[in-house]
Amino acid sequence: MEFDVNAMMGDMGVGAIVGFVTGYAVKKVMKIALALIGAYVVSLLWLEQKGVLIIDKDRLFNLVGEWSHEILTAGEKVMALLPGTAAFLGGFALGFHKG
Repeated sequence: MEFDVNAMMGDMGVGAIVGFVTGYAVKKVMKIALALIGAYVVSLLWLEQKGVLIIDKDRLFNLVGEWSHEILTAGEKVMALLPGTAAFLGGFALGFHKG
């Protein structure tokens, strides 16, 4: 069995590029989603202050806690499907930082 350094470097380069693009995109999507969620919550609180809505804050915070758990478990499943190479993870970290 031969050890092909060129093929290994090509795989690492592709993994790093895919990781960078994925990390960058994930951070951008997260920023947009958090901005929309924040605007929605602020609008609900404003409508409650004006007397248009009545919000049960305990049920709201329980619902948010359930959603965050579901999002984290989905993220773990996605990371399990992605290639776990060091190049991909390094590229992902760099892309997430730059995003």
